[in-house]
Amino acid sequence: MDRRRLLAVLASASLAASGIVVLTQTAQAADADQLRNGGFEAGLDGWSCTNGSAVNSPVRSGTSALRATPAGSDYAQCAQTVAVQPNSKYTLSGWVQGSYVYLGATGTGTTDVSTWTQSATGWQQLTTSFTTGASTTSVQVYTHGWYGTAAYSADDLTLVGPGGAPAQIPAAPTGLRAGTVTSTTVDLSWGAASGATSYAIYRNGTKVSTVTGTSATVSGLTASTAYSFQVTASNAAGESPKSVTVTATTTAGGGTGTGTLPAHALVGYLHSSFANGSGYTRMADVPDSWDVIDLAFGEPTSVTSGDIRFSLCPVSECPTVESLADFKAAIKAKQAAGKKVLISIGGQNGQVQLTTTAARDTFVSSVSKIIDDYGLDGLDIDFEGHSLSLNTGDTDFRNPTTPVVVNLIAALKTLKAKYGSKFVLTMAPETFFVQLGYQYYGSGPWGGQDPRAGAYLPVINALRDDLTLLHVQDYNSGSIMGLDNQYHSMGGADFHIAMTDMLLTGFPVAGDTTKVFQPLRPDQVAIGLPASTNAGNGYTSPAEVTKTLDCLTKKTNCGTYTTHGTWPALRGLMTWSINWDRFNNQEFSKNFDAYNWS
Repeated sequence: MDRRRLLAVLASASLAASGIVVLTQTAQAADADQLRNGGFEAGLDGWSCTNGSAVNSPVRSGTSALRATPAGSDYAQCAQTVAVQPNSKYTLSGWVQGSYVYLGATGTGTTDVSTWTQSATGWQQLTTSFTTGASTTSVQVYTHGWYGTAAYSADDLTLVGPGGAPAQIPAAPTGLRAGTVTSTTVDLSWGAASGATSYAIYRNGTKVSTVTGTSATVSGLTASTAYSFQVTASNAAGESPKSVTVTATTTAGGGTGTGTLPAHALVGYLHSSFANGSGYTRMADVPDSWDVIDLAFGEPTSVTSGDIRFSLCPVSECPTVESLADFKAAIKAKQAAGKKVLISIGGQNGQVQLTTTAARDTFVSSVSKIIDDYGLDGLDIDFEGHSLSLNTGDTDFRNPTTPVVVNLIAALKTLKAKYGSKFVLTMAPETFFVQLGYQYYGSGPWGGQDPRAGAYLPVINALRDDLTLLHVQDYNSGSIMGLDNQYHSMGGADFHIAMTDMLLTGFPVAGDTTKVFQPLRPDQVAIGLPASTNAGNGYTSPAEVTKTLDCLTKKTNCGTYTTHGTWPALRGLMTWSINWDRFNNQEFSKNFDAYNWS
């Protein structure tokens, strides 16, 4: 027995001899492991997991460990809600194997914590600690992998600290109902269950997801199909019985995230936060031709902060700027007329690099605030310059490992899940970041290439089921090789036909036929062009724009380039910008309005 243990025994004996009765209270408050089945010896008992199971190998101790595999938009989280005491310190620890494995706690009442390892080839211990808030009686402990990574393992998880009062199993949720239904999604909502810390959604009797709020969007469904749904409530004590069943039938055809856009839409950027030679255009003065209005731009407080801010152009720069109240009222009027108004993030000067998970989370919260404050319909990602760049060794667009890419994907998925199927998500990459990927991807297998080449491809690919529109900027571009293995240059129909054909046909990335970027749906694609010669390099005359649409939607006026299909459902056109089009007597929008799609 060491000296410290001997002193403890003597002190206990002294207290007992003197009749002091605090011994029981001290024992109850003593630090101990509060996790249930932290070694997974009882399978997944006590844990709520997606794409995870208890396995016999590899294990660190005992006979079992957790093995979980991220798949698609799920990063294989395994979580447990634990009863704790307020104003108390806890230490969370666990052993993991794999790439990008996380361990953390939420609902602490102070600062939620997490720790992670980029690569643990053997068992590696992760440890973090936190202090609970003044009214905190439970926390959620979790471990998970990351999007597009291989399976990870976890074992011997512990949460050491004083135990809390045992929780009671909540009652089954009430009021479950189905809301908006698309061909691949169903929105669900229900009433809160007292004492619940999470809710599980069951589709046709099988658990498909777990959420902490009282609503969820179930995705990945088949068109024209009936589904049944139930919900349960859980906390540290266990899971409630299932709710009553509601049924919903998905609509026919189409995909997710398209909202209520017209079959053929015109997208334009509105210079709302700055002035240039095109002049300021008030929101109320935006012509009815524009179906999607992108507010340019939301920009970060610093390149890596993830903290996005948006404000109207100052009066000193834009003397005719409207009041904030008038601006918001005009947005509502546009929406009442069926238009979509989005916040566009980035632009030429707004470099955004989500290098950390903290920046990722700040991005989500700050963008959400803008969307909520202005009552917007969604988000446009216009990352340019050095916002996206692939790390050396990141060579597979289907399984990205570069933090700025992985964190952006996660942030966009979080925003989509938060706002549901009506959320409009668009992207406006440059050709360098998309079509150039046919030849080059990142720094290449041996290094030396521009690491930005094709860097948007993993983002587009991961979000393809959530993406409303991709409108690549077919301007300010160098010559790009098309699927005919010929270089195509800006300014004429040939360039736009070749670039769009690549998106609608798909292509092997960096020439590797085992890594094929699959085609997008035509309703997800619009063509990006400058509205006038003042707006950017690569101006295309109205006659050449018409040739482009004829070739892609009717296979007429195609010139020398042979497309790999005909796409009458092509969504439409995007332009930089509404202001420059107005400056140029609305040449661009008038040509679009006059085009005969039939």
